[in-house]
Amino acid sequence: MTPDLTERAASGGLVYGRDLKVGGVYQLGSHLVSEPDLIAFASDWDPQYFHVDPQAAQSSPYGGLIASGLHTLAIYQRLMVTHVSTDWAVIAGRGLDGVRFLRPVRPGDTLTGSATISDLLEDDRNRTLVSIAADLRNADGKSVLQLTTGAYVWTAPRQR
Repeated sequence: MTPDLTERAASGGLVYGRDLKVGGVYQLGSHLVSEPDLIAFASDWDPQYFHVDPQAAQSSPYGGLIASGLHTLAIYQRLMVTHVSTDWAVIAGRGLDGVRFLRPVRPGDTLTGSATISDLLEDDRNRTLVSIAADLRNADGKSVLQLTTGAYVWTAPRQR
């Protein structure tokens, strides 16, 4: 169970908007895309033949199974939360912009990435809108996903 914001702030464990800097780069760790996970995700959310049927996918334009773009986006989100924003005083996501699926993600690919803070905008409600330029890459270092995200974090600890 995750401690609430007050407990984490008291222990010095939260990052607030005032602590973030434009140009800050965060590494996202890695994720191995397994064939069973790729097929399971696509079966539930994007059941196109080149995502779910290994034999039929061989004759697709991709020459084999590929992950759904939504699966790739979900992997990015998991890596971002697990390796970066879990320590931030997050309020809520604001949006995604410029989502680009640049090349197929295949079973066995290990994805890594980075997130760079591109803008910080404080408002008068103790919130900071954090804009992030993100890049997810395959094991060959080639980008498979690029996007810009926006999320609100508390600028500073809230007074009670």
